[in-house]
Amino acid sequence: MLTSATEMLRKARDGKYAVGQFNINNLEWTKAILLTAQELNSPVILGVSEGAGKYMTGFETVAAMVAAMDKSLGITVPVALHLDHGSYEGCYKCIKAGFTSIMFDGSHFPIDENVAKTTELVNVAHNLGLSIEAEVGAIGGEEDGVIGKGECADPNECKQIADLGVDFLAAGIGNIHGVYPSNWEGLSFETLEAINKTVGEMPLVLHGGTGIPDDMIKKAISLGVAKINVNTECQLVFAEATRGYIEAGKDQQGKGFDPRKLLAPGFEAIKAKVKEKMELFGSVNKA
Repeated sequence: MLTSATEMLRKARDGKYAVGQFNINNLEWTKAILLTAQELNSPVILGVSEGAGKYMTGFETVAAMVAAMDKSLGITVPVALHLDHGSYEGCYKCIKAGFTSIMFDGSHFPIDENVAKTTELVNVAHNLGLSIEAEVGAIGGEEDGVIGKGECADPNECKQIADLGVDFLAAGIGNIHGVYPSNWEGLSFETLEAINKTVGEMPLVLHGGTGIPDDMIKKAISLGVAKINVNTECQLVFAEATRGYIEAGKDQQGKGFDPRKLLAPGFEAIKAKVKEKMELFGSVNKA
């Protein structure tokens, strides 16, 4: 059964571990993440960006695939289907499609407009039993055309958004989407500590989990981060494994060109990466 992310993230914050949000891009991604979560007895959040949703022919297709796969694979661990960096319109499309969780990214709006739209979506989501994430302070890098420079959120603005009743909050602390540059200054734990004190028991979200050193991840979890997003890292290992298969000429041996064989190394690479992250985040056996 798909569920909202509210309870799993409250438990994570109280238990000082984090639940991974692993973005899905196609059937292989979804299957690999679900099977790994089940094998490790870990709760999991499947993230879907608006671009990935469009690629998979729409949010209704994604929701139907995830629900059917969850059932057919016999998945018993908690699974949330979550819109990642959703627009105002995108949130409503996902609610209608059957997602169990949404993120409204109003960080690029003036704070008053962000507050108004977030308030509306909180009421809609909670009336339907869905969880909702909001963002303060743009996350650096680019994700589906949303570009941010990795700024640090204002703790007072974080409290203003948290007090609207969102279930978890993404706050910029110098993190970025994609591969981190060599001159990256690292996470601002001073900012994270201030936000943590300001918002109280609110589970915090760390976007741009790819490439952040393990010790920083663990420290962030100790300071209230209960959800960590991973996307690029899975894409990189998938590409590397697929390249290795083709460069070894395996696609030209027998029926090696069959997509089920061609994509198998990438599938296994995603499983291995998700396992590594779940162990790092501390969510194993927390389902």
